[in-house]
Amino acid sequence: MFAVIKTGGKQYRVAANDVLTVEKLTGEAGDIIEFAEVLMVGEGASATIGAPLVDGAMVTAEVVEHGRARKVIAFKKRRRQNSKRSRGHRQHNTVVRISEILTGGAKPSKKAAAKKDAAAKVESDAKADKKEAAPKAEKKSEAKAGTAAAPLFKAPKGKGDDLTEIKGIGPVAAKDLSEQGITTFAQIAKLSDADIARIDENMSFSAAQISDWRDQAKDLAK
Repeated sequence: MFAVIKTGGKQYRVAANDVLTVEKLTGEAGDIIEFAEVLMVGEGASATIGAPLVDGAMVTAEVVEHGRARKVIAFKKRRRQNSKRSRGHRQHNTVVRISEILTGGAKPSKKAAAKKDAAAKVESDAKADKKEAAPKAEKKSEAKAGTAAAPLFKAPKGKGDDLTEIKGIGPVAAKDLSEQGITTFAQIAKLSDADIARIDENMSFSAAQISDWRDQAKDLAK
């Protein structure tokens, strides 16, 4: 099943697990976002076309990374006026991976809803009063403080790899992984499901995100 969504003034045909680049969205890598403007859902004779939107339909996606498009140069010159001007522009964009296509007012999976609720709670608590932090946010901060003294993994000897070669890992994420003892492609490639669950619990990365890194690392570690 596929759907047609609208975001950033453009329309996109999407299906589960599709990766696409859209206009910049709010959210960090690993966050779950919702596209409520669904213009069409289904396929063939069973397809439902909105007027203009499909009632009760929604598409959820996971933020993979933020980036910028290729530079566009605008050059203007006036003949015989000794006047010319050149300007460049690079559009900000966001890479997302489609998670679910929901119809009939169905709600996102528990994991997606939990991530969205936690992000909203942390934001509201920060604006209201830093002292009244959400229990989940406090648990994460305590776990992070504990892991700062004792890394999750033992870093191998020697110089580590450039983890930013893995799509989805930026300089900040690479630094966080290094602090937890993950410095090479081989380590990421050999992560077990239990290791991924431990990272998901103690760090800000989701299990699906880490699994994707593991698949990429297997090729880079060869």
